[in-house]
Amino acid sequence: MLNHMDRVKMIEFKDMGDERGQLVIVEGGMDIPFEIKRAFYMYGSDATVVRGQHANRRTEFVLINVAGSSKVKVLDGAGNETIFCLNRPNTGIYLPNMVWKEMYDFSADSVLLVLASEHYDDTEYIRNYEDYIKEIRNFSD
Repeated sequence: MLNHMDRVKMIEFKDMGDERGQLVIVEGGMDIPFEIKRAFYMYGSDATVVRGQHANRRTEFVLINVAGSSKVKVLDGAGNETIFCLNRPNTGIYLPNMVWKEMYDFSADSVLLVLASEHYDDTEYIRNYEDYIKEIRNFSD
């Protein structure tokens, strides 16, 4: 069985700051393990909101809290779960395809930047956790 959780990892980006302030550079195919085809960000979510709650058949993501903080729960459908705290603008989390993700516990000033390997395609999203568990079992066989 292919373990997608083994591929989930934190990424630290180079912080090129000096006396003028901080500068973080993030390049697709270099700092990010894929070419970036889509970027979007979330803000204005409070601590009670849960975002995500889906898996993707093809898309890989890197999530970076460029301001504030949030948590990301990652599940693999086989009972394994990891929680990451994104609270530094020079770190991110790489999420491969076929992992379940939930973003939550947003600080009031949170801006969560998401970089994606694919253009948006609603048909590759799995939005029901029970369906995800069934599909991940078939995906891994």
